[in-house]
Amino acid sequence: MTVRIRPATADDAPAIAAIWNPVIRDTAITFNPATKSEAEVAALIAERQAAHGFLVAVADDGIAGFATYAQFRGGAGYLHTAEHSVILGPTARGQGIGRALMTALCDHARDRDMHSLIAACSSENPGAISFHEALGFARVAHLPQVGRKFDRWIDLILLQKML
Repeated sequence: MTVRIRPATADDAPAIAAIWNPVIRDTAITFNPATKSEAEVAALIAERQAAHGFLVAVADDGIAGFATYAQFRGGAGYLHTAEHSVILGPTARGQGIGRALMTALCDHARDRDMHSLIAACSSENPGAISFHEALGFARVAHLPQVGRKFDRWIDLILLQKML
């Protein structure tokens, strides 16, 4: 399979929403319970491209996944730290696409003066924690019961990588 990493465009919004919404709706990988419309995704792409980054992995059969980042917290003191998200479609997992996306995202962030990236992973997503650790992210915090979804409290694991 050939995979190409490129900046996302508004035309990618339907495919991104199709990958993202089942994760939002059906899993505790993200604590957000509200699915995203194609228009919301297109607006997020535009916002992130202007200030930070939003990348897609394009495989032979279309968009396989995406990765994006934005400033970790508000305020000038956090200008060089970003939090990211990386989500793959179900058929793209385990093929090196996530690693390729994250390598490109780290390079993109470094080129834009980011000093570190933060991964905020649900404790119910041990695969994401292992994935980030394999990419050189270190666990820096375990926040008990800060997320709530499906009528239960969920821990958040923070991992950080210096760029």
